[in-house]
Amino acid sequence: MKFYRSFADVEADLRAGAVTCRQLVDHYLHRIQTHTHLNAFVAVYADEAQTRAAEIDQKIALGTAGRLAGMVLGIKDLLCYAGHGVQGGSRILDGFTSQITATAVQRLLDEDAILIGRQNCDEFGMGSSNENSAFGPVRNAADPTRVPGGSSGGSAVAVQADLCFASIGTDTGGSVRQPAAFCGVVGMKPTYGRVSRWGLLAYASSFDTIGPITHSVADAASLLEIMAGADDWDATASARPVPAYSQQLTLDRPLKIGYLREALEGPGVDAAIQQRLGETIDLLRKDGYVVEAVDLSLTRHALPTYYILTTAEVSSNLSRYDGVRYGYRSPAATDLESLYKKSRVEGFGAEAQRRILLGTFVLSASYYDAYYTKAQKVRRLVREETERVLQMYDVLLCPTTPTTAFRLGEKTTDPMQMFLADVFTVQANVTGLPAISIPAGTDESGLPIGLQVLGRAFQEQELFAFSQYLHLKLTT
Repeated sequence: MKFYRSFADVEADLRAGAVTCRQLVDHYLHRIQTHTHLNAFVAVYADEAQTRAAEIDQKIALGTAGRLAGMVLGIKDLLCYAGHGVQGGSRILDGFTSQITATAVQRLLDEDAILIGRQNCDEFGMGSSNENSAFGPVRNAADPTRVPGGSSGGSAVAVQADLCFASIGTDTGGSVRQPAAFCGVVGMKPTYGRVSRWGLLAYASSFDTIGPITHSVADAASLLEIMAGADDWDATASARPVPAYSQQLTLDRPLKIGYLREALEGPGVDAAIQQRLGETIDLLRKDGYVVEAVDLSLTRHALPTYYILTTAEVSSNLSRYDGVRYGYRSPAATDLESLYKKSRVEGFGAEAQRRILLGTFVLSASYYDAYYTKAQKVRRLVREETERVLQMYDVLLCPTTPTTAFRLGEKTTDPMQMFLADVFTVQANVTGLPAISIPAGTDESGLPIGLQVLGRAFQEQELFAFSQYLHLKLTT
């Protein structure tokens, strides 16, 4: 079976009778079975997917199928699906079965998407390499000795290696965009509140977003269009109308583009990535775009602000996992205190424990104002500065990551170096703004490079339209 990179091609073949949903599912199941070394999936819904595919084939024949009929999806192991396990890549939820389906997932199912399985991720979304999972590390299909990025590493690799057509990941500090860049696919982080978080295992509630990972910008637009919108179960979900993103992929005016001067001229960014960014800027100028360098004075504060605030929220959100109500319970517990301590020590991995402890520290009475309160003030300043710049420019362009995929184990002993993998992506999460990573070729080792486009709040349609143009330019 051919490698589908566009859902329009899938639909055309389904209409022509050249392929069926059942054949598509069987193809992906075979690919998953022959690529187990990548460790992308933690659960595969083989029988269920085959049964659903047969049902949707009947719907297609009757002309009653939904907009996503024939799209085979994987979901990150942070999204709930009723009657199925969900663990967040953690031992602390070992054996837990979800009683609800995430709103975003349900909206995809309602349009006849087929879920093929649950995908590996860093524990509760905490990581930039997908090495912090209780299920073991995920491997990059471009080079299995390399990381896929995180925390949605399994989701990105599954699309990269043709184990499913598209994936739904989550992005708290770059967890959709960074692995998308490392794996050479498209990753979209929407405006905070654009997609309901109901049914998403919480990492940092004021940062968490749900977004698609695809081969094309058009397919990312279609998936977001379906997932987005108000939700009675999530008060932070925006009630703004959802535009028809997939029908608005042509720019209606010339854009003014800003690029981060530091990313092109500063140290710490791979030469191949800087070269690709420079070539892209030249390409845009040749096509008549105004492209100018931008200096964001507060950018350097975004990463520490992100880690202070997210660890504080982790400390609060993960307190619910105590061994009492659900999930892992230590067999060595002898009383209530030891039950709490042993269950959490044995159930959480090293990175989760590190962030819980850091968050508890910054929320403590003696340090609350010095860290948490100050970080909230800096967050507001970073957002205000970014919004001021976006009054002068329609979008901001920069690399998605400072390097291409690094080797497994290369940064696990140096948390600061690992954190720096998110240096360009956290801006969108700190500010709540939408951003997308698109493939931009490879380096001299054949490892994928990603470029990131950041836009104004709730202006995803403009972001998609520009990214569609740019993606086509960079891949033709």
